[in-house]
Amino acid sequence: MEKKYWTSAMLAAAICTSLSFARPGAHLPKPPEAAIARMSDTLFSDIRSDDYRWLRQREDPEVIRYLNSENQYAETVMAPTRALQETLYQEMRGRIKETDLTVPEKMGSYFYYYRTEQGRQYSLFCRKKDRRAAGEEIVFDENAAAHGHQYFDIGSYRISPDHKMLAYTLDTTGSEYYSLHIKHIAKGRVLADSIARVDNSLEWGNDAKTLFYLTLDESHRPYRLYRHVLGTSQSGDDLLYQEDDPKYSLELFKTRSRKYIVLHISSKSTAEERYIEADKPRSGLKILSPRRPGIEYYLEHQGGYFYVLTNQNAVNFKLLRSSTQDGGVWQEVIAPSDSVLLEGVDAFKDFMAVYERRNGLKNIRIIDSKNGTEHYVEFPEPDYSFWPSRNWEYDSYKLRFSYTSFVTPRTVYDYDVRKRAKETLKRQEVLGGYNQDDYRCERIFARAGDGVLIPVSLVYKKGLATDGKSPLVLEGYGAYGASSNSYFSSARLSLLDRGFIYAIAHVRGGGEMGRRWYDQGKLLNKKNSFTDFIACAEYLISQKYSSPDKLVITGGSAGGLLMGAVANMRPDLFKGVVANVPFVDVINTMLDPSIPLTTAEYEEWGNPGDPAYYFYMKSYSPYDNVKRQNYPNMLITAGLNDPRVGFWEPAKWTAKLRALKTDNNLLLLKTNMAAGHGGLTGRFDYLKEEAFEYAFILGLFGIRK
Repeated sequence: MEKKYWTSAMLAAAICTSLSFARPGAHLPKPPEAAIARMSDTLFSDIRSDDYRWLRQREDPEVIRYLNSENQYAETVMAPTRALQETLYQEMRGRIKETDLTVPEKMGSYFYYYRTEQGRQYSLFCRKKDRRAAGEEIVFDENAAAHGHQYFDIGSYRISPDHKMLAYTLDTTGSEYYSLHIKHIAKGRVLADSIARVDNSLEWGNDAKTLFYLTLDESHRPYRLYRHVLGTSQSGDDLLYQEDDPKYSLELFKTRSRKYIVLHISSKSTAEERYIEADKPRSGLKILSPRRPGIEYYLEHQGGYFYVLTNQNAVNFKLLRSSTQDGGVWQEVIAPSDSVLLEGVDAFKDFMAVYERRNGLKNIRIIDSKNGTEHYVEFPEPDYSFWPSRNWEYDSYKLRFSYTSFVTPRTVYDYDVRKRAKETLKRQEVLGGYNQDDYRCERIFARAGDGVLIPVSLVYKKGLATDGKSPLVLEGYGAYGASSNSYFSSARLSLLDRGFIYAIAHVRGGGEMGRRWYDQGKLLNKKNSFTDFIACAEYLISQKYSSPDKLVITGGSAGGLLMGAVANMRPDLFKGVVANVPFVDVINTMLDPSIPLTTAEYEEWGNPGDPAYYFYMKSYSPYDNVKRQNYPNMLITAGLNDPRVGFWEPAKWTAKLRALKTDNNLLLLKTNMAAGHGGLTGRFDYLKEEAFEYAFILGLFGIRK
């Protein structure tokens, strides 16, 4: 098997100093060529070739050499944009208030918050006593812990109920195999109670000595719940639960009332809740309601009642409650609706906050637990998003949440449920003279081929002519029922201020328009996500927002699948594609249960062991549908340590595209050799990746400043 690679010197010699990669046919260096090793599989009498399977072998030095060769090629091709990358990086960093702190959140007798300092990549996790003027105590210095690591991620922090200990999970490779550590805060000493290969989900018992944690199996699934007592050996930890069905994963949380530690057991379509009384951490698990196929439910607690959101006879969910004493007798609190999706609930001592989605937008319904009266929190913009804060204090009449839109920087509010009024606590400061009145947001609807209206959110600078001449970046995801909400990005201003429009296509497969919206974009309906996205692009073109030679599309992970599918289907519609850690080798991944998350994903994509799903997947899997045709300019990224989308998927896809595409457009593969699914973790390092991506996009239009 012959493998060809290019050294840095060879690449440099091949490239013309006047390179402008925006022009097809420009003097580009010859790209790396991945060897073809003829391999095929036969299933259901169907022969499917997989000539780049060898790229999956991470331990093969040739694979690493190939990835490095692709990285060198990408860097060389992008060399003419280095000044632009630096300009973009400085712009992005220049908008950040580097020395800053979050709004302190009260938990018991302390106020906890995060603080950042000039020039430092990571945060300081800090606290003060109840008196706000008291001296600061640094609970954890992430910068010190990150020293010497190219990748650094804190999965979660959990403060013990007596506020003496900090339990935290840490990943220094991007593999998402976390290690659990416990720090004595006052002494500044990390205890010997260290546990490897854990999930980032953990909780304390109310005795401040008992810690509950989850461990991962070989396919990266949280499947075991353990109980650890401080000062004892891990070997003596109690195994409280093991989930043997590979479709199910575990998650751990504590109710806001601090009464229960809940083990959430779920597949993509079925759930079960078990719990332990937090005041009796040495007791056993109790089950709330045994799992039933297709029935999901999520537990919350208030006073003498358990509350559950469930989809039983309620596609968009309903809210029920039952006494914690008798159980089994459920009363309806909120009836199901065909037009309103219930997404979550937070219970406080005297009120409940119910998070809903109507017409694609999120709302907050406040229910007074004493008299049952209801009202909604009002929001000023036609397109926005919010997410609740930790809200640790159960006995509170205020709900804290963060609000944002395409033009509104993150703003933290306290909402007084008695006064029905919001108090602004902090608005993200954007340096450099940002004025949100200079920009315009829109929400429009494109009609899909089956007549369904697909929402599209847009933002651009006021005064921009809708004459079809504006470059436009269209983002998409459309999977897992996850909603792609409008959000503010100070980095994005570097596109908007250069005349770009930015848009999000809320295609089916997401959850924006309710549970049926999700169902219509999964399993044997997955192609709706792709045709919806194409319909959105065509509508934007027809309405003169942009044109095919000005349209760049972007998506990551499952959104990368969307990018790959539409690039195969309508390559003529796009100038460029940015696919970040894309899930593109659908059949091979879903046929291999040893790959992390595969079995659990059957309820999202289907099991190709079933011929109906096999042939349907084969009809859209990006890797399997690469053909001899012209493709847009493409930037593809991967993470060598990515546990969710193996690095080989984008690598194999790139190799096959190189071999078959018939154009002279750019095709770049950039693999982060020290990170995972989310890329680099430092707040400045991340901006360098963003600047590289933006420089690629701007370069397609000859923009060098």
